[in-house]
Amino acid sequence: MQKVRKLTELEYAFLFTLRKVNSIQLEGFKSFFNNLPVDPYIKGNYRSRRLSRFIASRDNLIKLPHGYFSQPKEYNPLLGDIRREFAELDDALIELDIFKNLVLAFSDSCKLHPEAEIGVHQIRITCSHDNLGNPAPEGIHRDGTNFIGIFSVDRENVQGGETHLYINRKENPVFNKVLNPGELLLVNDHEFLHFTTPIQPIVEAKGTRDVFVLTSPSLLSD
Repeated sequence: MQKVRKLTELEYAFLFTLRKVNSIQLEGFKSFFNNLPVDPYIKGNYRSRRLSRFIASRDNLIKLPHGYFSQPKEYNPLLGDIRREFAELDDALIELDIFKNLVLAFSDSCKLHPEAEIGVHQIRITCSHDNLGNPAPEGIHRDGTNFIGIFSVDRENVQGGETHLYINRKENPVFNKVLNPGELLLVNDHEFLHFTTPIQPIVEAKGTRDVFVLTSPSLLSD
């Protein structure tokens, strides 16, 4: 598994921030969430997911070879030490300027090293009248990386899904907010634990929450 690089003083000073990415027209993303494969590692078939890794170099994205996603048990008590494999992001999605803008916004905001790997998880959580959707089934946690970005693409017929940041598990969150479409939350994973509350539908029909989660390092290995 890729090692987590030691942060520079400038990088470490970054804690968390919430920003609106105005350069991204969300409609261009939405159709790509309709054909996501179901995550086979989570019971209940409520999470769908794709995953690819990139390097953002001189305002260009370089897609890296297919890899396997793994986190230590200390960071993910539910699925830690399991070598997980997910389908790659759709090539047509990767070619979009708005996708490039998103990854570069993450890289620039976190002041990433030019050779830093970036993992991009495309995730849909669904819910129904009978079943809640749980964006964070592992509970309050760290990912075991340096930086995390959560970008909200769409919320359709859902309530809940509030994102929390914690200094430790014994205290109340220092940040709690439902991320609205177009908002990007950037977090130093060394400084904060995070969690997102379950979602449920507003009316009796399917609800969906669509996000991109970006991490650096990617936590993928060959």
